[in-house]
Amino acid sequence: MQIGVMFPQNEIGSDVDDIRTFVDACAAAGCRHIWATDHVIGADTARRPGWSGAYGVEHEFHEPLILFAYLAAICDMDLVTGVIILPQRQTVLVAKQAANLDILCKGRLRLGVGVGWNPVEFEALGEDFHVRGRRMEEQVTLLRKLWTEPVVDFEGEFDVVRGAGLAPLPIQRPIPIWMGAGDAPAALKRVGRLADGYLAQRQPGPGSPCETHLALVREGAREAGRDPDKLGVQGLLPVEGRTADDLRQTARRWRDLGCSHLSIDPRSVSLHVRQDLSMAEKARSKASTARLIENVTRAAEALATV
Repeated sequence: MQIGVMFPQNEIGSDVDDIRTFVDACAAAGCRHIWATDHVIGADTARRPGWSGAYGVEHEFHEPLILFAYLAAICDMDLVTGVIILPQRQTVLVAKQAANLDILCKGRLRLGVGVGWNPVEFEALGEDFHVRGRRMEEQVTLLRKLWTEPVVDFEGEFDVVRGAGLAPLPIQRPIPIWMGAGDAPAALKRVGRLADGYLAQRQPGPGSPCETHLALVREGAREAGRDPDKLGVQGLLPVEGRTADDLRQTARRWRDLGCSHLSIDPRSVSLHVRQDLSMAEKARSKASTARLIENVTRAAEALATV
């Protein structure tokens, strides 16, 4: 089980020296991949009574592909988007950006994608929120063609490419596509049907739907004639407020579920910890870079004996 780290989007801030210090510390702790989430624009929740989304305009997100172009030059960890909201982006442009990034990082990219949940972003980017699932399925097909064929002919419901191609092509042909999904059975089965790996959203343990979600992903793979044992699985390990024994127990649960990659979540107020806080309180309650590094180091030391 490969151990990596989640990039603390909402807490690291915008000081490039802090970002480099954090990344260097993760590499020193033995992390082998770094995972970054994606939101292009945030909603002003003060103007949207009843807003139930996880993030708003006050939460900072570095654009993951741009961030990774920088990280490609300063670290040797695998780079994992988790997830790019694919249907709100132009397919050919994503293909080009990912291909170039794969070259810059010498073939260390895994492109994690998902359908998203925020209609505000889709509207701002000029895309239709209501067809996002159908569009993403088509996009995955086109991405793989663009990464493996010098000249592509493709006519779909949403994208048309006639006698054109990317140059240069990526190192990985194709770049591995991993998918996240929420609770919907159809979305989870889509992961098994189309993706190279599953970015799990829930923690294993008593009362968790994690095992049910994994079963649906694997069922989707079998229904598509694919071998579910060949699908990668990436889990998340929140650290804040947990003992070394807690961390080892959760890691063993992930391992027993067939997890191939496990990402340490060093954040102090992520979706997975301090659920008593409001969004605004979480935005104000960021951990220092030193605390984020401490959480990574502590978790890595605990996991060394798993």
